[in-house]
Amino acid sequence: MLVHLHVKNLALIQDIEVEFGPGLNILTGETGAGKSILLGSMQLILGGRIARDMIRAGASYALVELLFQIENQKAEEKLRELGIETEDGQVLLTRKIMDGRSISKINGETCTVSQMKAAASCLLDIHGQHEHQSLLYQEKQLEILDAYGKDKIFPLKEKVRDAYEQYQQDLRELKKLDVDEEQRNRERAFLEFEINEISTAALMSGEDENLENLYRKLDNGKKILSTLQSVHELTGSDSAQGAGDSVGTAVRELSKVTEFDSQLESMAETLQEVDSLLNDFNRELSSYVEELNFDEETFFETEKRLDQINGLKAKYGQTIEDIQAYGKAQQEKLEKIDRHEEFLQKAKAKTEKSRRNLEEISNKLTEIRKEYSRTLTEEIIHGLKDLNFLDVKFRITFSETKDFTANGADQIEYEISTNPGESVKPLGKIVSGGELSRIMLALKAILADKDEIETLIFDEIDTGISGRTAQKVSEKMSVIGKCHQVLCITHLPQIAAMADTHFEIEKHQKGTETITEIHPLEGEDSIKELARLLGGAEITEAVFQNAKEMKELAQVQKNTRLK
Repeated sequence: MLVHLHVKNLALIQDIEVEFGPGLNILTGETGAGKSILLGSMQLILGGRIARDMIRAGASYALVELLFQIENQKAEEKLRELGIETEDGQVLLTRKIMDGRSISKINGETCTVSQMKAAASCLLDIHGQHEHQSLLYQEKQLEILDAYGKDKIFPLKEKVRDAYEQYQQDLRELKKLDVDEEQRNRERAFLEFEINEISTAALMSGEDENLENLYRKLDNGKKILSTLQSVHELTGSDSAQGAGDSVGTAVRELSKVTEFDSQLESMAETLQEVDSLLNDFNRELSSYVEELNFDEETFFETEKRLDQINGLKAKYGQTIEDIQAYGKAQQEKLEKIDRHEEFLQKAKAKTEKSRRNLEEISNKLTEIRKEYSRTLTEEIIHGLKDLNFLDVKFRITFSETKDFTANGADQIEYEISTNPGESVKPLGKIVSGGELSRIMLALKAILADKDEIETLIFDEIDTGISGRTAQKVSEKMSVIGKCHQVLCITHLPQIAAMADTHFEIEKHQKGTETITEIHPLEGEDSIKELARLLGGAEITEAVFQNAKEMKELAQVQKNTRLK
């Protein structure tokens, strides 16, 4: 049950906190006072979007908080499945909207909008002002039937969706193979060209890296040779200026005096090691220089091979491994073309198998839907009779869609007759706006009982009704309020009179600002509001007494139903 609503900085609402009660909560007020804004704020918790100009002028954010007291074990189990634990039996849903972004929280922990929507969907259901119009669409009618029988229907719908996706995939594969001979010949020639180009290149793994190193070496050959010759002159023994000649001379000179001081022997040994290292370095350097081969033909062949490999990379992949993998894939495609008839027959057989599987599962789904449609029809007729459809006939007809869909092969139509002697016809050809509202109310009540949703919110469900029908709707709302918490915006005194808790929403000036406020009505204040709904601008004593009598009769009606 929704026990507390807090809305801040949303349109005309500056800062409102409301404590809702059990049963039927009625919200009334003048047109434009902000009633729909208040309930619309709850749509934000269900993932609804908000225009930037809906944030109150001068405010940096808007805030909506809904506090629920969980009294339904099924709802608690659903929340637990979503990873949400109640705290003292309560759940707090919060959404803060800023310029271009929003922050959602469940029990103080940040969550995504989709997680918030999933949690809120377990706790409340909102009927918008024009939602009843959606009943005219067959897609919505099927959606309602599926929701009614969801325990058996939803698992089958998942199987149908999986089977449909497999069937569509098989169809796409078959379509690729089902081409004429001329097109196959063109594709064969193209594949043979690519395969031949790759195979002729005879690529080896790592070849490109080795060739690039060789190319850099050859391309900078002259610079390398000149530098190494200079190094050899500086470190060798071929000239008096070379380090090898100087170190050799130093070794000989130092050896002449080592016999005079034993400490010089270690120094002589170190110098001898330097001489040996320098000689080894010069021999290795000379060997490298002798092996350098700057053959122009080798350079040309290396460059040509690299160009070939880079050309293949530009066409078929970034690495040699990618090119080889591409060639293998093209070879497999060529084999399919060469064995076209064999692959075509296999694809046809596979597609037919997946089609039969889809058909079989879709037929099972149809059977289950028809089974639930019979019980739903009975409940709808019962609910409509409670809403002043005195001689109503209702049925759900089934037909097949032209092709299979991810939702099966069913197309349904709600058909109704609201007057004696009339044949049943589709909703859109018979019912008025007020009748649609009542049918939607009956459906909402049925689905709410099925899902055990605790809180139902109706935004002007009374559209297009009056008189005796309005009285019947008010009685139905009161009955629903015995098993659920109901929040209802209304302009009808008959419905408002049934309130267990009555709120008035009003708009007034506060300085230079216009703000919306809400406060509970009790006793005489509630009767005055009923009189305003009855009499309009001028409330006479007769109108007031009429409102008082209406409230008393409503109370008698509720007490009678309680017995």
